[in-house]
Amino acid sequence: MSGTSVDGIDAAVVEITGHGLETTVNLIAFETFPFPPDVPQRILALCHPDTSRVDEICEMNFYIGYLFAEAVKHILQKNGIPTSDIDLIGSHGRLNEPQGKIKIPSTLQIGEPAVIAHETGIPTIADFRVADMAAGGQGAPLVAYPDYLLFHDSVKTMGLLNIGGIANITVLPANGSFDSVSAADTGPGNMCIDAVVSEITDGRERYDQAGQRAAQGTPHQPLIDEWLNHPFFQLTPPKTTGREMFGHTLAMECLAACRKHSLSDNDSIATLTELTVQTIALYISQFVPEKNPIDTLYVSGGGVHNQTVMQRLNEALVGTAVEPVDNSGISADAKEAIAFAILANESLHGQAGNLPSATGASMRKILGKFVCP
Repeated sequence: MSGTSVDGIDAAVVEITGHGLETTVNLIAFETFPFPPDVPQRILALCHPDTSRVDEICEMNFYIGYLFAEAVKHILQKNGIPTSDIDLIGSHGRLNEPQGKIKIPSTLQIGEPAVIAHETGIPTIADFRVADMAAGGQGAPLVAYPDYLLFHDSVKTMGLLNIGGIANITVLPANGSFDSVSAADTGPGNMCIDAVVSEITDGRERYDQAGQRAAQGTPHQPLIDEWLNHPFFQLTPPKTTGREMFGHTLAMECLAACRKHSLSDNDSIATLTELTVQTIALYISQFVPEKNPIDTLYVSGGGVHNQTVMQRLNEALVGTAVEPVDNSGISADAKEAIAFAILANESLHGQAGNLPSATGASMRKILGKFVCP
């Protein structure tokens, strides 16, 4: 899969036993493959109506498919795993959300599964989101169902927070059913921070390593209070967002506002970092009942490596144990890729993979499209 950070391809080799509530997973191998240098900008150009072109979308659909296939072949070869040992590939694709005036809700996942299946010789399931959207859902967050299978608890209320380009959270009430699960995007994760770091350093740095720059700065709360008036934070779940709302354009507006207030570079980064923390905390305070608070919040995605984010989450979420999801035995970096392996396995078994309480769909749906090699 490739997430909203547009930094590369996450490939996981996962052994799955059973399906549904009997699902167990064993991560055999995981690696992130950086995109070729020109690819991130080409992808980002496709996300904006002023720079996207049909011929580029068609070409990138196949090109990303080839890159995904190469990632599969590389991780198998590196770990000495024969292709014949792999039963199925689950490919999230490379998400490209339409922007501008859209009359019909829609989504496009590029990374042609026919190319992946042909190049690897392995059956492939891909394009998971569209079935949920056809049933009136938002097509996300789909990780809510794998989260339930792996982390639901009879005693504790569990939270699963993924801080990628966008931050999203799944809340699993203690001893709850599928229908009790809630999930949504909370707002910007690393996306605005990364964009500001890149701008400040003229591209020499692409992210705030371990949150060191933010730790050396001081957040400017009046600006954060102003940004919290953004309409997205007033919406009720289910809700999703992406680069179209919290991408480079907004990040540059935020940086300009920081400079207008004469903030230093590190103060600016600290302010954007604090925005991520406070929007996560705001969502939890708004939509998780006080009588049933989150006992443990497992964090995954790139944000788990940002020590400033993790420290501030622990400070902001009093009474909740904030921990890397690694503490549960699931890799924080691989968790999202594992989730789509689980969704592919559910589809192979004829099981629905969405949760209407999380996506807003009218019914549960079997997800994805199956392609033979």
